[in-house]
Amino acid sequence: MTIRNAIRDHGQRYRPRMACLRKAEKVLLEMQDPRTGVKSQPQRLVITTIPHAITAAGKFLLICLLSLEARSFGSMLVALGYIYPLQDHKRLVIKPDASLYRFQTPYFWPTQQWPVEDTDYGETEARSTWQKETYGRKESWSVIFRPQEQYNRLHKWMNHKWDFIVMQAKEQYRAAKERKKPDRVVFECQERAYWVVHRPPPGTVSAMDYGLERRIDPNADEMIFTQQSIMRPRVKSSVSIGALVKYCTTYYSHDPFLSKCLPSNPWLTDDVTFWTLNRLNAEVPSKMRVERWTFSFGELLSDPRGRDDFRLFLKKEFSSENLAFWESCEDLKWGTAATMRGKAEQIYKTFLARGAPRWINIDGKTMEITVSGLRHPHRYVLDAAQTHIYMLMKKDKYGRYIKSPVFKDTMKKAICPEEHKFSDAQLEQNAKNRRPSLSPIILRQQELEQRARMAANAPVDITQVMSKLSQQGKEAPQRRTSR
Repeated sequence: MTIRNAIRDHGQRYRPRMACLRKAEKVLLEMQDPRTGVKSQPQRLVITTIPHAITAAGKFLLICLLSLEARSFGSMLVALGYIYPLQDHKRLVIKPDASLYRFQTPYFWPTQQWPVEDTDYGETEARSTWQKETYGRKESWSVIFRPQEQYNRLHKWMNHKWDFIVMQAKEQYRAAKERKKPDRVVFECQERAYWVVHRPPPGTVSAMDYGLERRIDPNADEMIFTQQSIMRPRVKSSVSIGALVKYCTTYYSHDPFLSKCLPSNPWLTDDVTFWTLNRLNAEVPSKMRVERWTFSFGELLSDPRGRDDFRLFLKKEFSSENLAFWESCEDLKWGTAATMRGKAEQIYKTFLARGAPRWINIDGKTMEITVSGLRHPHRYVLDAAQTHIYMLMKKDKYGRYIKSPVFKDTMKKAICPEEHKFSDAQLEQNAKNRRPSLSPIILRQQELEQRARMAANAPVDITQVMSKLSQQGKEAPQRRTSR
């Protein structure tokens, strides 16, 4: 009985690319044509002459490296095992140098669909490891590509016939020693490329696999996706369309692209009243701005003016520390990395520690998660506590704020600007008088030039210059002696 490898045989079980492989083989046959194809010749590899070798520095370069597409196609032929390298075996790609390659024997082409047996793979691993342990060979490819734990796992899987595998490996090694050295080198490179293609090292992606997520069984993916789709709660089309219509109806009058921009559009009329009324911290906001605070709690907190109004309400409710804690967490999340640890410690001392001056009320589990995370603070270490306080304000304080006299007074004082009407002649005159602003690149260049002029006109400290020159004069003999 053969124990199957726990690592799935992606190269043999899933191959929906047979048509692509057939086309690649047609091109490969044309490349091997003795008259019009790539001419192979004996090439010297260190002290060994390899017959029928090709190099990317010859005619092969003209074929595979004329364009990016052609180079990608050449690398694909190497990745699929149709061409194998004789030197660098870690990366199955085409190199634009004097690296040597050979065409793979058609017997080992992927379209033959020969099963990659565990026994053959175990014999290759055992032979390489036995050669290294016995003769100290450093070029053992199994040691280069496969970690020791992978070899131990393979030994454990096939323990019932490991003695037979080792015996076969030793016989293969004795038979290989009887071959000529060029044939032995070619056979080892051919075998190495074959296993790299059909049994890729752990963590690598085989060119034989399918799809973007090639390390996963596509059939299993489809089944899992189908099961998740069945279990996922569904919403009727009428409900989702109704929610979309409700959202559009709510925000229609507040969208300057869909409705009028009161009092006027500053991009067309050059009237900046709209921007003045909608400053971040305007003393008296516009009525439309205050209306947006009633849409959701997120709209209220995203507006600095609405946050100030909500803070005034919380002070009257004696719970302003909740909003202060939320703002401190936002400052920690979006602040600089250098001040991150200091801010986290300050927030803990101010809001979470026992006897803190502005202590907030959170449950024990959230406190435990927060305290354990503060041992190694990061940007999102307070997310659990921040979410708890956010939901507390949303469910309790936000509804009471909308009904409070604070909000009603703000709504009463809000400004409802009247529309500024401009004639077509005025809009045309504004467009003629409008000039484009300078590019930020030009402004930056002008700033650098101004700094250079100021540095050139600055007074020079003679004593400081002389001290630098004397120091350089002392360092020069030391450099000569060191040389």
